Amino acid sequence: MLSRRQVLITALATPAALAVSPAFAAKPPVYATDGIAINGYDPVAYFTESAPVEGDPAITSEHDGATFRFASAENKAMFDGDPAKYAPQYGGYCAWAVSKGYTASTSPNAWSVHKGKLYLNFNKAVRARWSVGKDGNIAAADANWPSVLA
Repeated sequence: MLSRRQVLITALATPAALAVSPAFAAKPPVYATDGIAINGYDPVAYFTESAPVEGDPAITSEHDGATFRFASAENKAMFDGDPAKYAPQYGGYCAWAVSKGYTASTSPNAWSVHKGKLYLNFNKAVRARWSVGKDGNIAAADANWPSVLA
């Protein structure tokens, strides 16, 4: 049995305890599942094959804290020579979400290459929305990146 005093102290302390929120670490610079970027798909293949191609777990490179997989040693060499050219924009987070001021996961099948850069989206329906006014969406996403990681 709680005394009146214990109930009062608990009631007064509860709002203060609820007001304190734990500190969360910033999101990593590259969206990755279990440390693997683009769900294991080869970023270079979007440019060379114009299609998503699964990477080989034995052919990898580390970039910005994530592991990228490649379908061939040639693709790995191309990436290693210029990761900024082949890595997805906004760390592989959904480009549409970043343009709206937040982050979201992506699907390797919801992609586009525009003006030599790879953009990923949450799904194909979101990619369709992203594609309308793409240059404006890119400008908005550029303005929000990387602050959306905080």
